[in-house]
Amino acid sequence: MLLQKRDIRTQSDPKALNTVLVWFDQFQELSLPHTIWLQCQLALIEGFTNAVRHAHQGLPENTPIDIEVTISQTTVDIYIWDSGPGFDLMAMLARKLRTTNHDSEGGRGLRIIHLIADQMTYQRMADHRNCLHICKHYQSEA
Repeated sequence: MLLQKRDIRTQSDPKALNTVLVWFDQFQELSLPHTIWLQCQLALIEGFTNAVRHAHQGLPENTPIDIEVTISQTTVDIYIWDSGPGFDLMAMLARKLRTTNHDSEGGRGLRIIHLIADQMTYQRMADHRNCLHICKHYQSEA
């Protein structure tokens, strides 16, 4: 059963993260366990930041990033669409898992998302955008 589905479009600007976080606050009102909400917020921060810094590197600041969050009684699904060239998620993740740790200066975003997510995919879509899908399972407190 779907509890809520919301989306937002923002510019590819690091300053837009604050807008995204204020938008994500609305999901605190649902029966999500607080730890799950916090984990998903962190995954969203990392996914959005990666889209701005890496996928949209060199693209105009007004290049949109679309985000959708769907919450059911057992899952939180976060979708982040970017317009970059794309990359091989599994190969990059394998490299990041080998070369980064919690003390690394950078490059930890994918590692963090991987640790939070129960499922994570990154696919090229028919509209020539890429979609990062982060899925987190939980048990409702209700």
